[in-house]
Amino acid sequence: MNLLRAASTISLLTLVSRISGLARDVVVAGAFGNSAWMDAYNVAFRIPNFLRRLFGEGAFQQAFVPVLGETRARDGDEVTRLLIDAVATILFWTLVVTCVVGVVAAPLMVWLMAAGLQRFDGAVVMTQIMFPYIGLISMVSLAAGVLNTWKQFVVPAATPVLLNLASIGAALWLGPWFAARGIEPIYAQAVGVMIGGVLQLAIQVPALKRVGAMPHIGLLPGKIRAAWGHPGVGRVMRQMAPALLGVSVAQISVVINTQIASHQGVGAVSSLDWASRLMEFPTALLGVALGVVLIPQLSAANGRKDTAAYSGLLDWGLRLVLMLALPCAVALLVFPNALLAVLFQRGAFDAAAVHQTALALMGYGVGLMGLVGVKILAPGYYARQDTRTPVKIAIAVLVLTQLMNALFVPFIGHAGLALSISLGAMINAFWLFTGLKRSGAYTPEPGWWPFTLRVVGASALLGALLFWAERRIDWVGLVNHQAERIGWLALCLGGAAVLYFTALLASGLKLQQFMRRG
Repeated sequence: MNLLRAASTISLLTLVSRISGLARDVVVAGAFGNSAWMDAYNVAFRIPNFLRRLFGEGAFQQAFVPVLGETRARDGDEVTRLLIDAVATILFWTLVVTCVVGVVAAPLMVWLMAAGLQRFDGAVVMTQIMFPYIGLISMVSLAAGVLNTWKQFVVPAATPVLLNLASIGAALWLGPWFAARGIEPIYAQAVGVMIGGVLQLAIQVPALKRVGAMPHIGLLPGKIRAAWGHPGVGRVMRQMAPALLGVSVAQISVVINTQIASHQGVGAVSSLDWASRLMEFPTALLGVALGVVLIPQLSAANGRKDTAAYSGLLDWGLRLVLMLALPCAVALLVFPNALLAVLFQRGAFDAAAVHQTALALMGYGVGLMGLVGVKILAPGYYARQDTRTPVKIAIAVLVLTQLMNALFVPFIGHAGLALSISLGAMINAFWLFTGLKRSGAYTPEPGWWPFTLRVVGASALLGALLFWAERRIDWVGLVNHQAERIGWLALCLGGAAVLYFTALLASGLKLQQFMRRG
């Protein structure tokens, strides 16, 4: 398997997903702006998202995928299918109980997440509507882990598009239908999330059947007891326990930050959310795509005790991160108003909302390299079934992040929350990197210093062009000239990309070095 081609395929599909997500954000921002109702919806959606990180692509995936990949490599497909059935059974019943408790306890969870909301009751209702989404998306994550182990990357990477399409449909058609009947229109977004979750799970079924790995969930007590006694389930749970703690630490940080943001005035929660959506573009295209490709390959190399291959995979991933994430970070730092004005400034999303969100976006830009790097470095530990070290680091980073919040927020408000997250991510990535080096698991290959100088130099040129364009063009003032703004944005970003890669090639960088098979 060509790793660059596989990562590029996932990145392309993730790009489609992010573009559809951006279209969703444009529609929703135009309808609701940085309003109190939008803050309530964002908080309500974060609550099932919080638990999704635990049961879905967070702790569960970190524990399940390495065990699954090792079992398939060592024992074959038939034994692996029995493991899938057992894990799916335990996960399913755990999610059923969690969803019931979550719907009942929604008022308490909203209060713990964001007591300062103006539309507190609305957030509770939307939390109750959306909470079962955690069950749907967690089963989707199980299916994605299975398909990725079978090297079937397309369906899992394309799945998020369905949620975005459902949300767009809810905003354009269901929201007005609700309003005509006296129902708050934003409730339609909560219904759209549930419809999207059902569609996301449904699309996994044909793909799982094609590879012969469709999970069989035990519904009777005897089947549940047998699944609980499966040795593979025990291994996954033992690996999941420290990973659960690590992901919980990260989500605790989200809860604390949301609580702080809810007291920073109307629009603070939403501004951070809009900014994070743009930050997640490169994070998903680079970090998630590379992580998905690397974890099975790193697990296989670890199973073979092939240290050279293991280290080489990490080196390949880190070089791609530097080459592709650094220019994105520079763009977020020097070009925020242009990006936000063109994408979001319409309807209820006014010039003040652009300025408020730009401050948060710049805060995220400071740490983009760390946010992407963690998604490459942490799998280096998970593939070795070492979930404890990332947890210890995450706990220390949580403490440091909150100390930075206490320092920054009184002076720069909600933007201080984004800045603290960014600096925390940089510390996290550096800590993970040094740990892999000291353990001997990773040895940098020759040529890093010349490579770094080329990337930094080309990024400086890109930044200079975008910095000039940010100040020369009145992006906010062109609100009534959308076509002109879009044209200028396309020209600036396209020109910056051409300038960046031309500078890299002119400096002697050979892109062929990134072609790697695994």
